[in-house]
Amino acid sequence: MTKKALISVSDKTGLVELAKALTDNGVEILSTGGTAAYLRSQNLSIRDVAEYTQFPEIMQGRVKTLHPKIHGGILARLPEDNAIMQQLDIDIIDYVIVNLYPFKETIAKEGCTPEEAIENIDIGGPTLIRAAAKNKERVAVFVDPKDYVLLIHALNHKIPLSADDHWQLASTAFAHTAEYDRLIADYFLQAKQAKNTLPAMLHFSLEQKNSLRYGENSHQQAGLYVATSDNDSDTLAMRPLLQGKTLSYNNLADSDAAWACLVALGADKKACVIVKHANPCGVAKAETLREAYQKAYASDPTSAFGGIIALNDTLTAALAQTILEQQFVEVILAPHFDAAALAILQKKPNVRCLQVALREHRPRYELKAISGGYLVQTVDKPLLLNDELKVVTTLSPTTAQWQDLKFAWCVAKYVKSNAIVYATHEQTLGIGAGQMSRIDSARIAAIKAKDAQFSLQGAVMASDAFFPFSDSLESAHAEGISAIIQPGGAMRDEEIIARANALKLAMVFTGMRHFKH
Repeated sequence: MTKKALISVSDKTGLVELAKALTDNGVEILSTGGTAAYLRSQNLSIRDVAEYTQFPEIMQGRVKTLHPKIHGGILARLPEDNAIMQQLDIDIIDYVIVNLYPFKETIAKEGCTPEEAIENIDIGGPTLIRAAAKNKERVAVFVDPKDYVLLIHALNHKIPLSADDHWQLASTAFAHTAEYDRLIADYFLQAKQAKNTLPAMLHFSLEQKNSLRYGENSHQQAGLYVATSDNDSDTLAMRPLLQGKTLSYNNLADSDAAWACLVALGADKKACVIVKHANPCGVAKAETLREAYQKAYASDPTSAFGGIIALNDTLTAALAQTILEQQFVEVILAPHFDAAALAILQKKPNVRCLQVALREHRPRYELKAISGGYLVQTVDKPLLLNDELKVVTTLSPTTAQWQDLKFAWCVAKYVKSNAIVYATHEQTLGIGAGQMSRIDSARIAAIKAKDAQFSLQGAVMASDAFFPFSDSLESAHAEGISAIIQPGGAMRDEEIIARANALKLAMVFTGMRHFKH
């Protein structure tokens, strides 16, 4: 009996090569609509589904393959269904090659209307795919053009696909329809969802991009997964290494922290962020990239060892050489790398280089696993708007202090709570991170500054949350801090403000905190 393949695809990548292999090996092709027209235009012999079923396409093509002769041919179990197949003149269909209407691409277009979106919801395609995948022991289903080579090889070498092949193809098929349904469900949910509210249901479909050597610790397995709906190749997760050994779980987490802080600093000046264990340890802005790096490195040379360096301009050969001479670095991120810089770095295979676009690309939601569930929140995107800042002390910040306060506040957003940042001339002098008490973070930040031989006289202070007591303020004043930026909102705000006035400090409230746990 002649084998049959049903082909109905939106994405025609690799289709001609596959169809040629099928026809060259005696497989009859059944097809519909645009796919049939395309294959005929390539001088390939096909049979229309409507001719085979003796039932025309109706409703402007909405109903084409939803017919017992099609689904019976796919779902038939042999030999138990032989009798009904013969009685109803249904032929066996051996291969189903189907991918779906471009719903994702349609809704991504500017100005897409609900009517357009709905017309691009495939009905027959998912039904064909699921039927073929359900009957995986006998039917081979192909939804991804990358898998066509498997069938072409089997046909040309006159060998059957293995049971494992059938199982894997079915798994891919069900994942394909699941992701398609998720996109449609999300579209319908978001269409009626109030702005800035969490959806009643969340659907996530992730595929593994890379298997990582291990997780946070060597006994933990880990992988990098990306959203199947996100094809943005400029994101950190999607960019290939320019050079260096494979990135680890911690490398990726730290690189993301560094890049997020760097992008938030803006592009008005050259900037450098050095991260260690997910916390910025040195951050600076300057007129040249070399100066920005040197200022960031000087902030905490000890912690910079083995850190992640993010730069907001092209890494030159001269700067690459300076970095290698000055410190051990795990990863360097930049929007561009000179060829000469890469030639220097290639001598150090332990140094990884990632070229990433200088823009923010955060997911809509953040997830954190807890026992028995997940915590979900929207991403903490906002930074400062000038009209939201409120000077609460008698003394107002100077122009230079305003610049440093905004810089320090930006850095504090990316430091683990409790976060304290001391800064001057757009350079971090000391950072206190992740302490149970805010006063301890303030003390640690001062110790870091002294270790780096910085004076805090005249510097500014940023705190990611309000001061519940005046102890952090007292400690900062004792170190020479002249201006403070903090959210405000504590029960003792009036007391804190009064104490700041007594100490002749300038203090600004943001009205917004940036806890980072």
